Amino acid sequence: MVAGRVGEGSGVLIRGDWSKLPNSQDPIPASEYGAEPQTPGKMGMVAGSYNFVGIVNPGGCHGPSLFPTNSSSTPGPRAFFSFDCFRRTRRGGGGRGRGSRVTMATSPASSSPQRKILKTSNHLRHVDSMSVKPSGAGKVSQLNAVILGEALASEAHDLVFPSRDFSSQALVSSPEKYEEMYKRSVEDPAGFWSDIASDFYWKEKWSQPVCSENLDVRNGNIKIEWFKGGRTNICYNCLDRNIESGNGGKVAIYWEGNEPGFDASLTYAQLLDKVCQLANCLKDMGVRKGDAVVIYLPMLMELPIAMLACARIGAVHSVVFAGFSSESLAQRIVDCKPKVVITSNAVKRGSKVISLKDIVDAALVESAKNGISVVRDTQLGWHGSFEGKKRKKGGLFSCIPWAAFLTADACLTYENQSAMKRETTKWQEGRDIWWQDVVPKYPTTCDVEWVDAEDPLFLLYTSGSTGKPKGVLHTTGGYMIYTATTFKYAFDYKPSDVYWCTADCGWITGHSYVTYGPMLNGATVIVFEGAPNYPDSGRCWDIVDKYKVTIFYTAPTLVRSLMRDGDEARYISRPYMENCGPWFLCSHAVSQYLYDGVSHVLFPCTPLLLMMQYVTRYSRKSLRVLGSVGEPINPSAWRWFFNVVGDSRCPISDTWWQTETGGFMITPLPGAWPQKPGSATFPFFGVQPVIVDEKGIEIEGECNGYLCVKSSWPGAFRTLYGDHDRYETTYFKAFPGYYFSGDGCSRDKDGYYWLTGRVDDVINVSGHRIGTAEVESALVSHPKCAEAAVVGVEHEVKGQGIYAFVTLVEGVPYSEELRKSLIMTVRSQVCNYPKCF
Repeated sequence: MVAGRVGEGSGVLIRGDWSKLPNSQDPIPASEYGAEPQTPGKMGMVAGSYNFVGIVNPGGCHGPSLFPTNSSSTPGPRAFFSFDCFRRTRRGGGGRGRGSRVTMATSPASSSPQRKILKTSNHLRHVDSMSVKPSGAGKVSQLNAVILGEALASEAHDLVFPSRDFSSQALVSSPEKYEEMYKRSVEDPAGFWSDIASDFYWKEKWSQPVCSENLDVRNGNIKIEWFKGGRTNICYNCLDRNIESGNGGKVAIYWEGNEPGFDASLTYAQLLDKVCQLANCLKDMGVRKGDAVVIYLPMLMELPIAMLACARIGAVHSVVFAGFSSESLAQRIVDCKPKVVITSNAVKRGSKVISLKDIVDAALVESAKNGISVVRDTQLGWHGSFEGKKRKKGGLFSCIPWAAFLTADACLTYENQSAMKRETTKWQEGRDIWWQDVVPKYPTTCDVEWVDAEDPLFLLYTSGSTGKPKGVLHTTGGYMIYTATTFKYAFDYKPSDVYWCTADCGWITGHSYVTYGPMLNGATVIVFEGAPNYPDSGRCWDIVDKYKVTIFYTAPTLVRSLMRDGDEARYISRPYMENCGPWFLCSHAVSQYLYDGVSHVLFPCTPLLLMMQYVTRYSRKSLRVLGSVGEPINPSAWRWFFNVVGDSRCPISDTWWQTETGGFMITPLPGAWPQKPGSATFPFFGVQPVIVDEKGIEIEGECNGYLCVKSSWPGAFRTLYGDHDRYETTYFKAFPGYYFSGDGCSRDKDGYYWLTGRVDDVINVSGHRIGTAEVESALVSHPKCAEAAVVGVEHEVKGQGIYAFVTLVEGVPYSEELRKSLIMTVRSQVCNYPKCF
């Protein structure tokens, strides 16, 4: 779609967002697109389209353009375009990159109460105590302050202090208390973490020393061990321990379905019953301690159930995000060689239904080409095809490399009736099994498999700069203690809290802060199947009010997306509303009448003007702590999150951590430190961050550089599955003696840490890490693509977007169809998330 011509030559600017370039401020009716309407200045996406921005020079550039080139030097036509591999909503804007036409305009700021400038010593009670901090920086010099609940944060350098009431009830109530605990955690890590670990159940206590480590490749192989010799089980500590302490009747999971009104819940006692049933079923299928189980499920209650069931019997789960393509899933199946694959027949997210079973079927066909066959012999029992080789005893527990000859024996499929009936699901007899037909028949008790603290708990694959996904391996004991502790302190958790993390369990956030961290603390968690903007962008706040959520943890991408939707007038067609169902029509027609005092007449097939107050029409009074995860949050989004969502009274735990770290590394503690919008603040207990230059020399005070960590922490990952050399090369060789995060970081004069983004060849899109090599490899696999180079660019909503520079095969002309074909190639080989959601 041509939005505008660059210069006077043949170079044209491509946008996939608009069928025509708007020339007025009149809203464009949704009926023109068959989707949600768009308004100029608020760039939106046509349903199913992509965010393509770039220069296409089919015959070379013969006139002024953004990229003057010598056409004679090019082997073939060149196309410069961008696409968003992880589009989460139907609305969104393009990244600002070279050659992009900027059509984004921020909506007018709404009027707000005048901000108070507080300069009295009463409101700056924490400043003097900030003179000594882990970074060694000096006193805070900025005296503009905001007290929670008293004023709006509106300036870039505000210090946002916790209120006296909040601090007085917080687990860590002052900088002095934080400094006391932090000092002990780095000076006596063995004693500090042993005291915390003693609060959990251990079948056998760990041996001494508590921690053993080598982070310097010059001194031999990298090794990290915590609580070795101790025998425990994380499922037991999540469920049985809480039930034994009297919390069996407490709600463990509130499940909210894709459609409003579809919900369910499980108490801790009920959850244990279901976990034991699945655990017994897996054992009957032949899954033993150390065997891998791949889980490819949407956000149903069955996803954490499957994770906990694996942990209970000592199996190693590998959750794959239910949005990855069949090729990506096959890569992971081939690498970890699972005993069983668990999936669902389909998922409905928003208005779209995706057949997950079809994706799994294609992945199993592909994995069979690599010797990982799937067969179930109903006469001889559960077994796999081992390529004529005897199975290695001990599975993943044996040694590195583990389980060279494991195979997938069965595909256990959950029937998600709200998305697809079993009658329409493709089925392979002799391999596929319906969850509902077998799992409920098993006993609700299951013996616990006690495992060593250093035995593997799960594999989670993350993108790498070389193209092949990295199998990050986390072990049991240290991860258990670290996730439980970080959850407790970073969110100032109270037993009465209702906690909602919007992340999918296919990512590390869902492992650590949807499942394990909260349940180790006996928390009540929300599991949400749907999309945050379905049926409208008020869905999140509807859920918050429905369940009285007190802690809300989400990604900056979602914050920015909801921020852009805002509280503003938008045209919505009647057909679109009717497609959303009667809930949408009734609730919004009535609510808008009540809130705006305006009655609306519905005319068939005509736009209806609704005043969509997405946030403020909901109470949100239950909220007390907000959180941010996955990527740096820009100050403007931080302030909107704080002022609008949190009503200027909820502290924000802006957390920095990674798949590899297992849990939070740098984060504010809500009751202790004043916060700066956009800063991750200070390190968590036991974490010693350092900023180094390109030579690996530590930089003191105010600085910019590479973020590293010296000394290990309990939640650190132990290796990359089957490739310890890559583990050492990627994380420890660049700066010997340190763990290298791959992130850039700055520290200001007050000692606050600010994350600046990736410094390697990994692009962070909506908090999801995508290797440039993965995308480039997919592009060049296309028969008409000769070369491809991929870079990350700034994106207003998603943090980063992906730009690709493509050289076509000589003689192949550029066309819109070819562009779409290239996108589909990337979707099919890397991730079909944007296609699905």
